[in-house]
Amino acid sequence: MSLIIKSLLILVAYLLGSIPSSVWIGTRFYGVDVREHGSGNAGFTNTVRVLGWKAGLPVFLMDILKGYMAVSILRLTNVYIQGSTDYINFQLILGAAAVLGHIFPVYVGFKGGKGVATLLGLLLAIQPQPTLTCLGIFVVVFLTTRYVSLSSMIAGFSYPILTIFVFKTTISSLIIFSLIVSILLLMTHQKNIERLLKKEESRAKIIRRKHR
Repeated sequence: MSLIIKSLLILVAYLLGSIPSSVWIGTRFYGVDVREHGSGNAGFTNTVRVLGWKAGLPVFLMDILKGYMAVSILRLTNVYIQGSTDYINFQLILGAAAVLGHIFPVYVGFKGGKGVATLLGLLLAIQPQPTLTCLGIFVVVFLTTRYVSLSSMIAGFSYPILTIFVFKTTISSLIIFSLIVSILLLMTHQKNIERLLKKEESRAKIIRRKHR
């Protein structure tokens, strides 16, 4: 694959990741820019916190789709053999570009979210089994605590454990990536950790009154 085609694919992945679903849905249907409320992040967690699940669920699904599509565009080429180490390595690069786009979206002044849902989408495309297991862990923790941030961190922390010890992945790039994911999730949730320790973190409401 030529350098030009690789660069174009990375650019497309970044632009897909940059789609600001929470900002567009919030401003279009609620007249609210979620970045001006709650934690100030343009992501699923803050959308649920500010606008509720009716707005948060489509944001969550769209952000997952961004990551999934960004990784899947590689299937449009026939240079790498699907499933090969080179193929997976470039998928990880595309996924990283999409997450970077979500965190620094070009369409709305480079002020985005934390990229958890977009990360979930790319992992579903690359490693569906450990990712679905992590999703199950997220759901269980969330239903127990109603903390989206805590659920995300525990699911992310479980990811390398599942990758290495349960599903016994042997591809070194996936092992390293799983560890990086876990560390980055903890780093990007520092404020949430502080609020959790102070018992100031907001719990997501399963049912929420219509936003006014």
